[in-house]
Amino acid sequence: MDNKIEKFNQSGIKANIPDIRPGDTVSVVQIIKEKDKDRTQAFKGVVIARKHGKGLSAAITVRSVIAGVGVEKVFPVHSPMIAKIEVLKKGKARRSKLYYLRTAKGKRGQIKGEFAEAAAVEPAKEKIAPANQAPEAPATKKTEVK
Repeated sequence: MDNKIEKFNQSGIKANIPDIRPGDTVSVVQIIKEKDKDRTQAFKGVVIARKHGKGLSAAITVRSVIAGVGVEKVFPVHSPMIAKIEVLKKGKARRSKLYYLRTAKGKRGQIKGEFAEAAAVEPAKEKIAPANQAPEAPATKKTEVK
C-alpha cells in the first residue's frame, strides 16, 4: 500500500524547483485562468516560511509590500498552477520562520544577503602580499631632466 502512495507522490513532484530557504527573495510565476484564457502573473517577495518539507505538500509563504500594504501568499511548490519559481536574491536568515518581518520597520525589516547571480560566480583571486612585506610599487618610467 505504501508503495502505491509513494509512486503517486513521486509523479506529482516537479524536478526543476530551486533550493528555496526563508529569507530568499523570489519571483513566483503563477498561471491564472480567466474564462477561456490563461495568463501568467508574477509575485515577487521575501520567503518568510517554508512548510511541509520537500514532499508533494511543500509550500512557501511569500511576503511583499504593495502600495504600502503587506501582502502574503502561500504557494504550493509542486502545484501545476505554478509555472516557475526563480530565486532573485539569497538571504541570510538565522531562523526558519520570519514572521517578525510583518511588524518590522526600517533596518530591522531588512534581510542581509547577496544576489543569486553573484553568489554563483566566484570572485577573482588577488595576489595578497604577506603582512611583513610592503606592497610592491607599480613600475614607473624614469626620465632624466637636464
